[in-house]
Amino acid sequence: MTPAMSAAGPLPGNPPPQPSGGDAPLSAPALSPLGKVTAYADQYDPALLFPIARADKRREIGVGEQRPFFGADLWTAFELSWLNTRGKPQVAIAHFTVPCETRNIIESKSLKLYLGSFSNTVFADVSQVRERLRADLNEALWRGAPTLQAGVGVRVLLPEMFDREPLHELDGLCLDRLDIACTRYTPAPELLHTVAGEVLPVQEVLTSNLLKSNCLVTGQPDWGAVQIAYSGLPIVQEGLLQYIVSFRNHHEFHEQCVERIFMDIWTRCKPTRLAVYARYTRRGGLDINPFRTSYPQALPANVRTARQ
Repeated sequence: MTPAMSAAGPLPGNPPPQPSGGDAPLSAPALSPLGKVTAYADQYDPALLFPIARADKRREIGVGEQRPFFGADLWTAFELSWLNTRGKPQVAIAHFTVPCETRNIIESKSLKLYLGSFSNTVFADVSQVRERLRADLNEALWRGAPTLQAGVGVRVLLPEMFDREPLHELDGLCLDRLDIACTRYTPAPELLHTVAGEVLPVQEVLTSNLLKSNCLVTGQPDWGAVQIAYSGLPIVQEGLLQYIVSFRNHHEFHEQCVERIFMDIWTRCKPTRLAVYARYTRRGGLDINPFRTSYPQALPANVRTARQ
């Protein structure tokens, strides 16, 4: 076996050593591979994964120890490939379900580099790939935590399953039909309010394709669609759409934007139930789709939209 076809190493029962640092500057976004010239590894290397603690951004938006939401981040990886035992390349699509309880998120470029490191590495079969992904992602997502509370879900789809991958737009009443004036392009929660004089609660599912934010580190645009489902006093739709548009020049990661949207609606409009779901256009072969809900419910299916 040539060096370019070296085996993947021990299986998940013996995960890689846990790097030190915890909350230390190791998790600062500015120290991630984002925005830097990078050498692309083609040999399996779990050390490429760069975790970023969720806690700092959550404190910024008023999330304390008792989170008012449940949910997960639904990732799709379109660039996954490895070698079989005969050296023949294999390709697949991977779906990752990252519980929002995890201590960390994983910076997306580091995940791309990590997945790229599989490309010249031999794995016995797809199940070995899946278990290696699960072990490495869990280690990074919970790095610095005393225990692993909720593990990442991993599905690896081989080419014979690609035709089963559906495409569907977010269900709900689209706010983009409204002819509104927009002047705010950084988050403006003061635009959110309920309809004056209304006392009867409603149940609504509202969507928009006008969500745009920017990467916290590089400033690259992140294009998305958002679905807001709530029960409570009716929210003024024009104000809600203006609020969504107000993220246009905002710099934050996808997960943080969705949690900010959730908390702003939760605190200002006070619905009895709320769920916020965003699907972002893929970049670097990855899409990230956070879902947050105030009450236990099934996660949405990881189904891409036309822009993904």
